Amino acid sequence: MVLTGAGISAESGLRTFRDSDGLWEGYQVTDVATPRAWRKNPQVVLDFYNERRKNVAEAFPNAAHTGLAELEKYYDVTIITQNIDDLHERSGSTNILHLHGEIFKMRSEQDESLVYEIRGDIKLGDTAEDGAQLRPHIVWFEEPVPLIGQAAAIASTSDIFVVAGTSLVVYPAAGLLHYVPAHVPKYIIDKKIPYVSGADNLVAIEKPATEGVKELLALLIR
Repeated sequence: MVLTGAGISAESGLRTFRDSDGLWEGYQVTDVATPRAWRKNPQVVLDFYNERRKNVAEAFPNAAHTGLAELEKYYDVTIITQNIDDLHERSGSTNILHLHGEIFKMRSEQDESLVYEIRGDIKLGDTAEDGAQLRPHIVWFEEPVPLIGQAAAIASTSDIFVVAGTSLVVYPAAGLLHYVPAHVPKYIIDKKIPYVSGADNLVAIEKPATEGVKELLALLIR
């Protein structure tokens, strides 16, 4: 199992909240990525994610993405990503769980099961088949993470656990490490390795994701 975060896509030019001290395009997280923000000003939220969609469409997978796809030639790989982009898919990985949603999908604001593909902009007045306004298919801050149970089950049965490009501070995703059995080898790749308590069999690779995944491949493919 590979848990990936914003750091792996940063090298493809996709900015993160943390890169800009919690600000993104001049907005606080609470202005654009919470249910309260959506209720207060849905147009601002739609504009923000419409711009993110364009950013992702213009980005390309980097060597970290393609390296993880390469692992599928040797291992049964499941990628659990906190990222909303599709760079893992475009790099060739085939088994991906998006914990925090997907930028190229939208859904009814009332019925979470009504999900649709979207490549252009979502506009106010665009509705799902239940008549409700369409919103980005994103798990916002202060919302539950529906797939976390499935991710925890995968973590608990993994034979190798890899973390790449995440600071391990965003919960509940950061807690997945604690579901991994103690005897399982764990590799953490990040420019600045986060403090990890109570983890055995840990290999730290303190490098950017592109360099770190290259080193990981050298360790796992012999």
